[in-house]
Amino acid sequence: MSKTKISVIAALFITLGCFYFFDLGRFITLAFVQSQIVALQEFKETSFPVAAVLYFFGYSAMSALSIPGAAIITLLGGAVFGLFWGTLLVSFASSIGATTAFLISRVLLRDWVQSRFAESLKPINQGIHKDGGFYLFCLRMVPLFPFFLVNLAMGLTSIRVGSFYLISQLGMLMGTVVYVNAGAKLAQITSLSGLVSVPVLFSLFLLGVFPLAGKLIVNRLKSKKLTKQYPRPRKFEANVVVIGGGSAGLVAAIIASGSKAKTVLIENHKMGGDCLNTGCVPSKSLIRSGRIMSYIRRAEEFGLAGATAQVDFAAIMERVQRVIKTIEPHDSVERFTSLGVECVQGEALIKTPYEVVVGERTITTRSIIVATGARPRIPEIAGLEDVGFLTSDTIWGLRELPKRLLVVGAGPIGCELAQAFSYLGSQVTQVDMADRIMPREDAEVSAAVLTQFKKDGITVLSRHRLLRFSAENGKKTLEMEHDGEIRIFQFDEVLIAVGRKPNTEDFGLQELGIALTPSGTIEINNAMQTSYSNIYACGDVAGPYQFTHMASFQAYFASVNAVLGGLWRLRANYRAVPWAIFTYPEVARVGLSEQEAHERRVDYELTRYGMDRHDRALADGEAQGFVKVLTAPGTDRILGATIVGYHAGELIGEFVFAMTHGLGLKKISAVTHIYPTFSESNKFVANAWRSARLPEKYLSYMERFFQWQRRG
Repeated sequence: MSKTKISVIAALFITLGCFYFFDLGRFITLAFVQSQIVALQEFKETSFPVAAVLYFFGYSAMSALSIPGAAIITLLGGAVFGLFWGTLLVSFASSIGATTAFLISRVLLRDWVQSRFAESLKPINQGIHKDGGFYLFCLRMVPLFPFFLVNLAMGLTSIRVGSFYLISQLGMLMGTVVYVNAGAKLAQITSLSGLVSVPVLFSLFLLGVFPLAGKLIVNRLKSKKLTKQYPRPRKFEANVVVIGGGSAGLVAAIIASGSKAKTVLIENHKMGGDCLNTGCVPSKSLIRSGRIMSYIRRAEEFGLAGATAQVDFAAIMERVQRVIKTIEPHDSVERFTSLGVECVQGEALIKTPYEVVVGERTITTRSIIVATGARPRIPEIAGLEDVGFLTSDTIWGLRELPKRLLVVGAGPIGCELAQAFSYLGSQVTQVDMADRIMPREDAEVSAAVLTQFKKDGITVLSRHRLLRFSAENGKKTLEMEHDGEIRIFQFDEVLIAVGRKPNTEDFGLQELGIALTPSGTIEINNAMQTSYSNIYACGDVAGPYQFTHMASFQAYFASVNAVLGGLWRLRANYRAVPWAIFTYPEVARVGLSEQEAHERRVDYELTRYGMDRHDRALADGEAQGFVKVLTAPGTDRILGATIVGYHAGELIGEFVFAMTHGLGLKKISAVTHIYPTFSESNKFVANAWRSARLPEKYLSYMERFFQWQRRG
């Protein structure tokens, strides 16, 4: 504990101790104050400066220490100093005292509260950052709210000290005037319950509520102002128009249509979007072929001598296309038409908040859902266009295995495809500016995967800055800089995998003035609404998570809210967002990692279980990786879980379920898991958590008890 905190605690302890030890509270009762009015008024008349200073500092101290009696002392200010001077003294003294209480709360409690409840407080902190001053003003306007609680609560937030003081000064002014004015009749008041009439209190309440109502009205007017310039059709052809036939758009369309709302789905390319055609499905199909080849090379580990296979890369890529074709009917125009969705092929243009143009057709609609997805982000590097680069969208056109494949990017896509091509026989080099692969994950996660990459023969070049590409005389080269040294690298094909860029251009967003975030995604609230209340966005184009399952998650809220049309809003909660990276070993996570916990200053306890001692993992030759869980200190509440190992993407589901429904490790420990299965690892880590918290100090007593039992 810092010296500042110790000093503050000591000062509080001494001051409050003296107050209660000497029973100073007897001097701030209604009866005592009424008995001393005349004497105090005479003292004020003879020594006004001294009386004012004593009153001012006494009031400030009471407010700072949250000592009950502020109402009586405020009345006293009116009775002794009159309306003008009483209001002046009380206004400044109460604001200074409130700010002192605010600072005490901030010094003593904020760091602990913010670290202990970081995830729960995240939306509150965001709200305070955006509208904290406004809500503080509303609370200050209503004397019915205990001000000392407001002081302490605000001290736990990130609101600035100066803002807190000024808003408190202004917000409490009206109530101060009312109470000081009532002090003129202090001698006639028989109880504090009759201090101010019900109509006056109700009026103050309305004053406090009015800004909140005003905010709602202003937001409504802003929305109306945006749409006012666009004529609203008398009739609508559709209830919902969905732009984009990828994961988010398909789910949104099927939910909207399932509720019997007239739904039009517009897609300008292929139904199924990136996930089906260029993303999840083809990449996992390719990974499967590469993984089988890796097992053939490991056959001797399992007692299988002489196992060999030849890679027919063209046949592998044709299989990838067959898998796509097999799944394609699930996302087809025919299926969605049968479900009541009108599917339209073409480029969509949002002309107004109520009109979407496709070719020569204009569709009028009550709501619009934007689900246009994202595309590979292409860095601006000299010469890149000259070498004919590949992306995760175009690599599926290859029919000849690259002998030397350069992968630019060490995120999930880059790592998955780098390893898959390595297993199929490419000489793979992976380069990135970051310090390590998978930089979003914990360092030990990156290290575990990097160890396997080295075994696979993949060359990983971290902290390399790309300078320029060139293609001369049939040779493709990359010039890089690493720690001040220039390096030249030759390759046959280059895959650019440095992230994805939201598709927000050329369909009317800019013309309507729909706001974007700094990362380029469409700015939405937790109801999926954009700047226009009837235009929604979901999936990769909205972020912040560019995962197929999160696109579906957001699509549910977007479609339901679009159909309800403002009658009611469902709001998304992102407290349990899982993802997986399908390398070998797989990496899966939900909630906080250790790295994120440190960055956000969240306190946690760590429980870890190594897969190197897991029976099924040993039997299957997959005894690598680990399960680690972060829990809130002193509880079994799960803050996050990370799994590295065989089928980690499947195993993480139990932790996702637990976090979603507020279940802790004790519940997982109590579940029976089949032996021998990999899912037992989740129970084992839960058991490890319980074992680490056995009451060791009581075990010796138990041992003596059992010894006594054996003596008969």
